[in-house]
Amino acid sequence: MTMLTKWGAALDRSCPLPEYPRPQLRRESFYNLNGVWDYAITASGDEPEVWDGEIVVPFSPEAPLSGAARGPAKDEFLHYRRSFTLPDGFRKDRVLLHFGAVDQIAEVFVNGVSAVKHSGGYWPFSADITGLLREGENVLCVTVRDNADDPTFAYGKQRYRRGGMWYTAQSGIWQTVWLESVPEVHVVSLRITPEFDDARVRIELETAGGSGAAITCDVRGEDGSFVAGSWAKGGVCVVPLPGFRAWTPDDPYLYTLDITCGEDRVESYFAMRKFSYVELGGHKVFGLNNAPLFHNGLLDQGYYPDGLLTPPADEAMVHDIETMKRCGFNMLRKHIKIEPLRWYYHCDRLGMIVWQDMVSGGQPYSFLHVSALPTLGVVGLPDRDAKPYGRSGMLSRARFRREMADTVRHLYNCPCIALWTVFNEGWGQFDALEMANELKTLDATRFIDHASGWQDQGREEMKSRHIYFRPVKLKNDGRALALTEYGGYILAVDGHRWTDKVFGYRICRDAAALTRDYEKLMLGQVLPHIRAEGLTAAVYTQITDVEEELNGLMSYDREVLKIPEETLREINAALRFDA
Repeated sequence: MTMLTKWGAALDRSCPLPEYPRPQLRRESFYNLNGVWDYAITASGDEPEVWDGEIVVPFSPEAPLSGAARGPAKDEFLHYRRSFTLPDGFRKDRVLLHFGAVDQIAEVFVNGVSAVKHSGGYWPFSADITGLLREGENVLCVTVRDNADDPTFAYGKQRYRRGGMWYTAQSGIWQTVWLESVPEVHVVSLRITPEFDDARVRIELETAGGSGAAITCDVRGEDGSFVAGSWAKGGVCVVPLPGFRAWTPDDPYLYTLDITCGEDRVESYFAMRKFSYVELGGHKVFGLNNAPLFHNGLLDQGYYPDGLLTPPADEAMVHDIETMKRCGFNMLRKHIKIEPLRWYYHCDRLGMIVWQDMVSGGQPYSFLHVSALPTLGVVGLPDRDAKPYGRSGMLSRARFRREMADTVRHLYNCPCIALWTVFNEGWGQFDALEMANELKTLDATRFIDHASGWQDQGREEMKSRHIYFRPVKLKNDGRALALTEYGGYILAVDGHRWTDKVFGYRICRDAAALTRDYEKLMLGQVLPHIRAEGLTAAVYTQITDVEEELNGLMSYDREVLKIPEETLREINAALRFDA
């Protein structure tokens, strides 16, 4: 079924998602390649002799907004082609080609020459194409293979046979494609760490093109005024910020960072904030800036009926975040997906805390271990034998480790991210304690949920439980106690359903019943655990309907908020430590 959001209905096919896609490493140089490309689906990796038609990039061919007729089967190749001519004055020393994400294995050609190969459908990649360019028109081609059933790759919630909590599989380019031009010596990446207790920010820089260029880092306030600055030494710049303004959901203050590296000029941003455990009433709880803060959040799958994993517009991302902020939520759990960087930027500037899941993969898992026993309350089973959880393959494990590191590296600078989820409900789980320790070496500044929902291996600082079908009953065992999924109450809204099929955990007949049941759940079951057990977080399922899952607070097309905003805001006002 085709269902359009209001943003999809107003789509400019010639230049969808025109915004600068990388807010934390921004240059004046920017040439967006989104828009209408040629595409073909063939049985061979060779360049097609005949093209099937036009496709709107960056929407995958399975997404209605792409305009394509279909996506590739797992044994087929997906081909893209477009031409471009660099604008006058655009080219400096080097020209870089960037892809936000391509699912799943891609090879990129410029003027018939291979420029880069990449595997992994959720992570960005780039290539220096300077030596492949010619005067005037250039031809860019991309060849893609995607098998959503391949257990060695991360595939998230995608399934060829969608249904229930599994959604439409997609392939190919699904985030922005763009060019930038840089000087020979230039900044490649930043790692920004706010050192809250020491009142300073640390910037670690990776550069390319040679050494010896002077690097400066200047900090400006939101009004553009100069705050502080420093020189980099050995690729590290530490800027003292006495009397800084802290970031909170109620006051999401962002500092601008201006970096000069020789002739290269880069703009970024950061926030001064600290996530750590603190003590409250004899319980370990989540803290922000050394003060306790209850995380009241929603599961967020990041799917759209017209764009699938690709938001139909920047405004669509903003709408979801702002709506839930107005309803009184302060956190979103980004579930088994990595969003375009602009989504995290909007969370940063709007003050929405984010829990980021690693994207899951692996072989088919044991229904007994992952569904039946946990539903009956049998949790905490060991994971040294990973076969029941679908992660017995060595290549699959190695890729997970690599992709976990890629995820942290990609999103480390986002102030909004408070927590990494390593494994969810046992999907692809293996050696969760070891993986949590490995993750701590990558990022020691955030909370870690090593096993969300079921197979808790103990000894970590956080206890994470999912509860559906049964009343919420939790017991604090000395760790930070979090209810990381619950609810899932269904209300089907006629005229705003993607399908006649229904999946969820409790059916409500009308909006009044949903509102009544939701209030009883929150105030009658969740709130008492905050007071008695030190419950530190709760993640309701979910922010929107997704295909057959009709358990969202909003309809899939984002047209209907099923419980009045003011009612949600009043209920959520009670779900806090100091209420």
